Amino acid sequence: MRRGFGHGIGLRLAVLLATFGIVAMGLVGYTSYTSSRAALLNAAQRDLLTATQVLGNSFQARLDEVAANALMLAALPQSLRVANGADNDKAALLDAFSALLDVHPDYFQVRLISADRHGLELLRVDRDAGHLSRISGQDLQEKAHYPYVFNTLKLARGQVHMSDITINRELGAHAGQDKPTLRVATPLAGADGVVVALVVINIDLAGMFRHLQADMPKAYQLYLSNHWGDYLIHPDASMTFGFERGRREFIQDGFAPVAELIGGRRAAVVTTREDGEGQVAAFVRLAPGDTPDDHFVVLGLSQTLGNVVSEARSLGWNTMRIILLLSACAMVLAALVARAVTGPLRQMVEAVTKFSKERVVSELPSDRDDQIGLLARSLNDMQRTIVANIGELDASRVALRHLAQHDGLTGLPNRALFDDRLQQALAHARRTQTHIALLFVDLDGFKRVNDTFGHHTGDLLLITVAQRIHGCVRVADTAGRIGGDEFVMLLGAVGREQDALSVAEKVRMALEQPFELEQRTLLISASVGVAMFPFHGENERALALSADTAMYQAKAGGGNRVCMAEGPS
Repeated sequence: MRRGFGHGIGLRLAVLLATFGIVAMGLVGYTSYTSSRAALLNAAQRDLLTATQVLGNSFQARLDEVAANALMLAALPQSLRVANGADNDKAALLDAFSALLDVHPDYFQVRLISADRHGLELLRVDRDAGHLSRISGQDLQEKAHYPYVFNTLKLARGQVHMSDITINRELGAHAGQDKPTLRVATPLAGADGVVVALVVINIDLAGMFRHLQADMPKAYQLYLSNHWGDYLIHPDASMTFGFERGRREFIQDGFAPVAELIGGRRAAVVTTREDGEGQVAAFVRLAPGDTPDDHFVVLGLSQTLGNVVSEARSLGWNTMRIILLLSACAMVLAALVARAVTGPLRQMVEAVTKFSKERVVSELPSDRDDQIGLLARSLNDMQRTIVANIGELDASRVALRHLAQHDGLTGLPNRALFDDRLQQALAHARRTQTHIALLFVDLDGFKRVNDTFGHHTGDLLLITVAQRIHGCVRVADTAGRIGGDEFVMLLGAVGREQDALSVAEKVRMALEQPFELEQRTLLISASVGVAMFPFHGENERALALSADTAMYQAKAGGGNRVCMAEGPS
C-alpha cells in the first residue's frame, strides 16, 4: 500500500509537472505568437500610414506643380496676345504647350480657351497614341457649358481651379478619352483685370499615381475616393466611378472608419479587416491646393493581412513544433526530474514573459544536454528570431522612408525631400537675413540620346549627370532630381549673385564635357536658371517660378547657358 501510495504520488507529481510544463510552454508559444503578430500588425499599420501620408504629400506637391505650370503658361505674354486675337504668337505658344506635355507624360492635354465665343478653344495640344497633336480650325470646340470653364472664369488672376475627378467624356481628348481625369485651370486677365481666357491642363490621374507609387512595395494597393466616398481608384476597376453607371460604390462601406474622414472628424485612419482574405489599410483626407474643404479626396493604401502576419505564422508553427517536442520529453522525464525541472522552467517562463512584455532578451542557460537545455536553446532561438524579424521590419521602414525621399535612379533627393530642405533653408535665411540660391538645371539634347540609344543609355547618362552635379556643390548644399532630365540645386549662405552664377557656370561646364558610356561618347549640354532669395521670390513657389522662368530663358537663347532671374517674381 505504501509503495502504491508512493508510486501514485510520484505518478501524480510527474503528471502534474508534465501538465504544468505543457501548459507553460503553450502559454509561452501563444504569448510569443500573439505578441509577434500584434507587433507586426502595428508596424504594418505605421508603415502604411507613413507611406500613405508620403504619397498624399507627393500627390499634393504634384498638383501644386501642375498649378504652377498653369500659372506659368498664363503669365506668358504670348498667351494674352493670342487671347486678344494675335495669330503670329500662336506657334510659339503651341511650342510651349508641347514642351510642357513632353516633360510631363501624365498630362493629357493643354488648352487656351476664350472667355467669350461660348468658350471656344483658341489653342489645343493633345497627347494621342504616343505623340502630340496640335488641334486647329474646325476641330476646336466650344467649352463654356463645362463646370471647369465657368467656375474658372469666376476667379481672379493668379487663382487656380481644380475640377472634380471624372471620367473624361469630352470628344477629341484622344489619350484621355474615357479615363479618370483632373482638370487644373487658371484665368488669364488683361491689364484692366478683365478675364479674357483661361489655361486648362488635363491630368492623367491613373498615370500620375502609377508614377508616384513606383518606389513603393508591390504589395501595396491604392484607393482614391471623392468627397462623397465614391471610388475613383480601386484595385478592382469595376468598383470605380459607379455613379456614372447608375450605382454607388462607397469606400466607407468597405472600410467603416473612413466615414470619420468623410465626415471631417479625423484627418487619417488606420484599420484592419479580418473578413475574407483580410486587409490592413491606412487612409488620409486631402484637400489639394485651394480646393474648398467640402471638395476633398480620400487616399488610401492597403495590403493583405496574410502578407503582414506571414512571419508570425511561421514563427507560430515553429513554436508549436518545439512545444510538441518538449511536451513529449516532459511526460517521459517528469517523474525522474520533477524537482530539477521546476527551477529552470520557472526561469524560462519569466524570461519569455519579460520578453513578451518588455522585449528584453534574456539569454537562458543552454549548456545542458537534456530536455531542459533543448528547451532553453529553443527559447533562445525563438527570442533571437523575433528580434531579427523586428529588426528586419525596422530596416524595411527605414528603406521605405529613404525610397519616399530619394530618386530611385540617381539616389538624389526627390521633389518631396528637396521641397522640405528648401522650406528649411528659406526659414533659416529669413531668420538670419542671409541669401540662398535656387538653380533649375534642364538637359539639352537628352531626348535625342533616349531616342537614339535607348532608355538604358539615357538612365546611365542621368546617373552620370547626377554625379557631376553633386560634385559641383558643397556638403551643406543640396542637389536633387525632380523628374525626367530636370535637376535642382539649393545653395545656402550665398553672399552675391556672382557666387551663384559661378556655381551654375561650373555645372554647365561640367555637363558639356563628353560622357563616356558603354564605349560611346555622348555630348549634351544644360540650360541653367538661377534665382536668389529674397531678390527673385520670398517664398518657395515664387522662387521656383523665377528659377524655372530663367531656365526657360536659357533654353530659348539656344541652351548651354546660364540665366539669372530678372527682378522679383
